[in-house]
Amino acid sequence: MTQRPRVKICCISSIEEARLAVRYGASAVGLVSAMPSGPGPIPEELIIEIAAVVPPGVATFLLTCKQTPEEVIDQQRKTKVNTLQLVDSFPPDGYALLRKHLPGIRIVQVIHVRDRQAVEEAVLAALHVDALLLDSGNPSLKVKELGGTGRVHDWNVSKEICQRSGKPVFLAGGLNAGNVREAVDHVSPYGVDICSGVRTDGKLDEQKLAAFFAALA
Repeated sequence: MTQRPRVKICCISSIEEARLAVRYGASAVGLVSAMPSGPGPIPEELIIEIAAVVPPGVATFLLTCKQTPEEVIDQQRKTKVNTLQLVDSFPPDGYALLRKHLPGIRIVQVIHVRDRQAVEEAVLAALHVDALLLDSGNPSLKVKELGGTGRVHDWNVSKEICQRSGKPVFLAGGLNAGNVREAVDHVSPYGVDICSGVRTDGKLDEQKLAAFFAALA
C-alpha cells in the first residue's frame, strides 16, 4: 500500500474551518482569493485573519488567478501566506521575479489535466516551482474554470507527471473518501487536495473529513 500522502484541505472559509482541518491532520489549508468561477473565494481581509492563526508547520496556500508577478507579489505581502498556488498559466520569467521579491515563499503551479499535453506543460513548469498541483479545470473556457470543479481527470496522465516532473505533486479533482485510496495507490502523489469532497452545502463537514482521513489511514 502506498505511503499516506500529505493532505491539503482547500476552500477554507473561516478560522473555525482551518482549525478543524488542522485537527484532523491537514498539512496545508487552501485560501481562495477572487476567481472567475468556482467555489470558495473569500475576501483578502479574511485570508489575512485565517493565515495568521494557522499553526507553524501547516502550509497556508493562497490560490490566485493573477498572471503577473507584480499582482501576485502584492497579494502575498498583504496576506502573509507561506505558499502561492498559481491556478492559471504564468509567464516563465515571472517565477524568477517571485523568487527575488518573495524569498522563502513556496510556489506551486496548477496544471489542469485535460489531455496528455499536460505532461509536457508540467515538466516545463516544474523547472521553476517547488511543487505542482494537478486539477481538472479548463482555463480555455470563456469563463475560466480554474479549480473546484469536482471532476476526476485521467489518473494515468497524473501518474506520468509524478514520475517525470522531479517535483512533489499534489493530486486534486473530484477526490472523496470513496475514491482517494484508489487514486493514491494508482498515482502515488506527494499530496492530495480536496474541497467539495469534504463539504456539505458549502460548509466543511466533519463526518466527511473524518471519513476522508480514515480512507488514507
